[in-house]
Amino acid sequence: MEVETKTNGSTSTIGKKKDKSDEKENLWSSILSEVQKQGSTKLPSNKSVLVLGDNATGKTTLIAKLQGVEDPKKGSGLEYAYIDVKDEYRDDVTRLGVWVLDGDPGHTNLLSFALNEANYAHTLVILTVSMNTPWSWLEQLQHWIKVLADHIDTLKLEKEERQEARQRLVSAWQSYCEVGDDMDPGSPIKRSVRMNSVDDDDILPLPEGALTTNLGLDIVVVVTKTDYMTTLEKEYDYRDEHFDFIQQWIRRFCLQYGASLFYTSVKEDKNCDLLYKYLTHRIYDIPFRTPALVVEKDAVLIPAGWDNLKKISILYENMHSCKAEDYYTDVIVPPPTRKTVSNREIEVQTEDEQTFLIRQQQILQQGQGQIRGESPLRSQSGKPSNRTPGSTGQGSPKKMDVKLNPSTPGGEGVLASFFNSLLLKKSGTPGNPGTPGAGTTPRAPNGLENVTPEKITMRTAELERLSRSLKKEMDFSQSDC
Repeated sequence: MEVETKTNGSTSTIGKKKDKSDEKENLWSSILSEVQKQGSTKLPSNKSVLVLGDNATGKTTLIAKLQGVEDPKKGSGLEYAYIDVKDEYRDDVTRLGVWVLDGDPGHTNLLSFALNEANYAHTLVILTVSMNTPWSWLEQLQHWIKVLADHIDTLKLEKEERQEARQRLVSAWQSYCEVGDDMDPGSPIKRSVRMNSVDDDDILPLPEGALTTNLGLDIVVVVTKTDYMTTLEKEYDYRDEHFDFIQQWIRRFCLQYGASLFYTSVKEDKNCDLLYKYLTHRIYDIPFRTPALVVEKDAVLIPAGWDNLKKISILYENMHSCKAEDYYTDVIVPPPTRKTVSNREIEVQTEDEQTFLIRQQQILQQGQGQIRGESPLRSQSGKPSNRTPGSTGQGSPKKMDVKLNPSTPGGEGVLASFFNSLLLKKSGTPGNPGTPGAGTTPRAPNGLENVTPEKITMRTAELERLSRSLKKEMDFSQSDC
């Protein structure tokens, strides 16, 4: 046997014929090298998540929870953050970029920075709605899915790239299988075997109504603040059939776009960890072993590929006052605007203290002016008119001048009231003429029961004459002193 040896490399050829054992060895070497290549593959660093949704739907709080941050800080416009992702089996760590778009429609032009031709194939989209306002879901989801679809249409993508992205979603739905494998799901060998073991004959067609609108992007619809369900039950009289109607509607929406569905509550820490694991599963192909959860109404979890119209129809059994075909906002009606809220706002606005007092003073002055105009004893000189000592007529109404000063703000009003009641009113019971104002109605003196206007004029003139004479006597007595 002729032996030929070459030393110019690491290979050697013995003889002209290859032995069959060498072929087997090369086959095993290629398999081992492939496994070694898969085991040493690092997690990619070009993956990202785009979060869309109205303001106050909990986008920033949700991302902070996935980051492990306890004090989230909301920005404006287009925010950027990252989530640390770790593959425990490979002991590899990478960063997942997160873009959070402001809910203001004026910021939609910033989408080109978060989703463009370079990262289209490496982006997952999260659509958020809040359980605080379930009556707004229809409008919000239709708005944001339209914004996303219109933006994708503006991207200058190759036709083959679009078709490949859409086919990837279809294959993910068709090859979906329930969890429960016996082999360690973290093994890279298991991953490759599971992906390659699906034969063409085992692939099922898409369920009815699934992926009728294929955008080529993984979409996860996240319902936040599910702890608010108890408030909806207490304050808005929501019942189980209302929540079932809401769930079946949003599940049919997710089925149409091939999206996953998560009900979360950061406050009660429901499904937040599972959402993190599911995102890493969809983006990095890290195994996710949690099955679909539909028992608890505030912690629903439905992976993409699991749902279909038959499973959704189970919810119809508990819906008595509504039907699945009913328009969404006809069943989930927005609550009426509470008038008490506006009333509370008016009560908070108080009037300035000085303004209030000035206004009250003006009212009092107007009232005093009317009384003064009716007083028959208003002094023309404006000076006080007092009685002189020794005056007679204790039962006479003129005795009131002893203690009341007509020039004071209250004196003229009291005098006017007294004389008007004396001249114009008729007393039904006899009074004590000696104690006027002592709690009994003073009786008009005899002869005044039937008083005519002429008599009133005469009495008024007489009272004015007496008032002037009293004033002269007081001035004379003061000058003597």
